[in-house]
Amino acid sequence: MKSNNNEYPSCPDPRGCPVEVTLEVVGGKWKGIILYHLLSGTRRFNEFRRLMPDITQRMLTLQLRELENDGVIHREIYKEVPPKVEYSLTEFGHTLEPIINLMRDWGERYNQEIVNKRDILVKVE
Repeated sequence: MKSNNNEYPSCPDPRGCPVEVTLEVVGGKWKGIILYHLLSGTRRFNEFRRLMPDITQRMLTLQLRELENDGVIHREIYKEVPPKVEYSLTEFGHTLEPIINLMRDWGERYNQEIVNKRDILVKVE
């Protein structure tokens, strides 16, 4: 990553740019939303399905597994019939809270400043 701005020099880390690493963990359409819902506490699989009706069961399973493998969420399996599985943020996962909240705030601002203006322009034309 080459930059002309001295404030953001190229990344010296041979493993990759830290921003790239962060995006690998939280990037994509669903991971940020899953993490956002976990900020308020433990969730079960079907709760995610109700909160995110557009995600497929397969995609939700894949995203939860990736977040678990990355050490960001914890999956607790209860030995009962029927089996009960709960997902929560790990201690390390909680360190993402400021980032997720900033993403939420930026999204709200974007909606106010860009999307709403765009909608107004379309109505005028």
